[in-house]
Amino acid sequence: MPSFHLATSGHNLSECRDFYRDILGCKEGRSSDCWIDFNFFGHQLVIHHNPKEKDSTHTNLVDGKDVSVPHFGIVLPWDTFHVFSEHLKSKNIDFIIAPYIRFEGLIGEQATMFFKDPSGNALEFKSFKNMEQLFSAS
Repeated sequence: MPSFHLATSGHNLSECRDFYRDILGCKEGRSSDCWIDFNFFGHQLVIHHNPKEKDSTHTNLVDGKDVSVPHFGIVLPWDTFHVFSEHLKSKNIDFIIAPYIRFEGLIGEQATMFFKDPSGNALEFKSFKNMEQLFSAS
């Protein structure tokens, strides 16, 4: 599968470096005074410096929860998701939506969690009980 490239903004590159490298465990690649590359679970994530602006978080209601838009993340294997969510809890991540199971026992059963990086970028990490249902319509 090809890797995606995502470039987003960060208000403080030092805080972003600590978060993505030390908390999420992403390996740092190339960098400059204005940007940092990370290996984001096999994909290229670039954080570009952008001065802090007024927070303009928008949400959509999903399962009765306010989901931040826009957001990005990764789909992890089921067991990896659960180990990773415990790791994040041990790092005292302030979850927007704490880890939980959606569609339990149904097609598309998935674990999901939302939190923000130090610059306010919303992240969703999820996992499907059956990865073959990742793109199932029902």
